[in-house]
Amino acid sequence: MTQDWPPSPRPDGGTRGGGAALAGLGLKTSHVAQVLEGGATVDFFEVHAENYMVDGGPFLRHLERVRERWPLSIHGVGLSIGGEGPLDQAHLARLATLLERYQPAWFSEHLAWSSHGGHWFNDLLPLPYDAATLQRVCDHVDEVQQRLRRRLLLENPSTYVEFAASTMNEAQFLNEVVRRTGCGLLLDVNNAFVNAVNHAGDAAAFIAALPAAAVGEIHLAGFAEDADAAGDRLLIDDHGSPVADAVWSLYAQATARLGPVPTLIERDNHVPALAVLEAEAARARAVLHRHAAPHAAVAPARLAARVAPPRDAPAPAGAQA
Repeated sequence: MTQDWPPSPRPDGGTRGGGAALAGLGLKTSHVAQVLEGGATVDFFEVHAENYMVDGGPFLRHLERVRERWPLSIHGVGLSIGGEGPLDQAHLARLATLLERYQPAWFSEHLAWSSHGGHWFNDLLPLPYDAATLQRVCDHVDEVQQRLRRRLLLENPSTYVEFAASTMNEAQFLNEVVRRTGCGLLLDVNNAFVNAVNHAGDAAAFIAALPAAAVGEIHLAGFAEDADAAGDRLLIDDHGSPVADAVWSLYAQATARLGPVPTLIERDNHVPALAVLEAEAARARAVLHRHAAPHAAVAPARLAARVAPPRDAPAPAGAQA
């Protein structure tokens, strides 16, 4: 493709996602008052785009105040990048307005589909990794990046089935999407671990096979454990518990290879006190610091706690729950 959009700015001024040991949290409504009143010992906050595609109200006011003090990562869950149909243009327009208004440091979406034939599903559903899917995903990523005029970070999904139609593995598929579109990757280490258990794979080998220079953000989350119909171990990416020790170990291996990529602690269910999540973020930051020096030709400047306020823009039109 012909790329005429600039890459998203990095807080440390470089061209990759890493370079500074940044650990962030998802911004939760139960924590907003505490964050705004007393601050939080985190380096950035992440929000789901669809929660802020509204005309006005307290959500937008709170986010504006947070954005004055911390960088933002905006994480989409509704673009249906892998869907068979065309992208929803109204949704894409609202997303463009949101990003223009808040100027996030990173924007990401999922390698998944969530809509078909005019119906929307409250899930991120898996794809076969074949030539037809690859072309469709690349076309959609190109369209999103051209419309938003910024680099998209594409997240590896958690999956519970594999397709007989697949002609390549997940890492091969992601490598090819990056090569064709110039997009980046959001590496969800928990998803990589979940998939390795569910499909008898090797999570470390999957991460090692990804294009390291494309990884712009990392997610860490907890999982629930169940069993499938055959009685085999089945992990569910539920974001409802602390990061497991096995995922922390995999994360340390990933950062040893990738360097200090900005890392988010995800918790969407059974959300604990802010201090509990800050402690997990501090643990991630400590891992990042251990691997910062070998990957930095010049030590990057520490990201200032206060960043430039977002550019003025009209409130997003329409609403998306």
